[in-house]
Amino acid sequence: MEKLKILFYGFRHGHINSLYKRVRSSDIAEIAGCIEPNDEARAKAEKLLGAVFSERSYDEWLRTDIDAVAIGNAYGERGRAIIKALSAGKHVIADKPICTSLDELSEIRRISTEKGLKISCMLDLRYLPQTLTAKRILDADNLGEVRNISFNGQHCLNYGSRPEWYFEEGMHGGTINDIAIHGIDLIRMLTGMEFTKIDAARTWNAFAYKHKHFKDCATFMARLSSGASVLADVSYSSPPDTALLPTYWEFRFWCDNGMMTFSYYSKTVTVYREGDKEPIVIECTKSDGDYLDEFCRDIRKNLFEGTENVLRSTEVALNIQRLADTEV
Repeated sequence: MEKLKILFYGFRHGHINSLYKRVRSSDIAEIAGCIEPNDEARAKAEKLLGAVFSERSYDEWLRTDIDAVAIGNAYGERGRAIIKALSAGKHVIADKPICTSLDELSEIRRISTEKGLKISCMLDLRYLPQTLTAKRILDADNLGEVRNISFNGQHCLNYGSRPEWYFEEGMHGGTINDIAIHGIDLIRMLTGMEFTKIDAARTWNAFAYKHKHFKDCATFMARLSSGASVLADVSYSSPPDTALLPTYWEFRFWCDNGMMTFSYYSKTVTVYREGDKEPIVIECTKSDGDYLDEFCRDIRKNLFEGTENVLRSTEVALNIQRLADTEV
């Protein structure tokens, strides 16, 4: 089977490096070329990845026979880059977020639907062994219906190592859209339910003392289609240079018959079931795929499962971000 030819456009955030390495070692996809207009980002990718950059422009590449574009630009530039790729008939795989406005998302949805093109995003939490194990537990229905969910996704602000464009007006797009989409997507996957109402959302500046306009803290409360409540904190509030904190992607699900919890760093899922005197610690199920596998599968078999998940999760994040932005 011929490999999927992927152009890498943009290396402005380190997340794209993992996709580059994944494609480089893949037996189902290959790197067709790399472009990065920013000299500093280009030099860093050359040093860290050994990436070889082309002098062709983005428009020139889009006229070639590449199958897809991997987008790693600054957040505020991604929507336009994706729209241009889709308009040229190319599939897209991107770091999150895929865009920073609902208008961009609407255009992305319209073009991808009209042209039958697939969109993937590096929403890697859904492929963690912990997530797959939690999915198996909830599907078994021993805990009953999910009633309430809370999650923490605190990150380090890391002044000095974060890209400078993060703090440029209009380039970041908001902390909720940046971080919360991971938790939103994971909850949708685990419960099979949709976010139907946003009860409250707030963003504010607390730690980015050099950039008072940058709202580094973010919390929100929302409801799922069953009426279950979701409470989340996705702030850039973790102290730098400390031990790994348990609040980095920590999830708790309260159900009819007990509670389930796991985190990014845990190797198990813990269940506290009604009537049991001790918690049940469950070893995690290993994953046999990731976002690249799903993306290639969707293209080969003309499926749209991954695309629809990405678009829906992005829409929820952007709607919560919009509410937070309008709150005084």
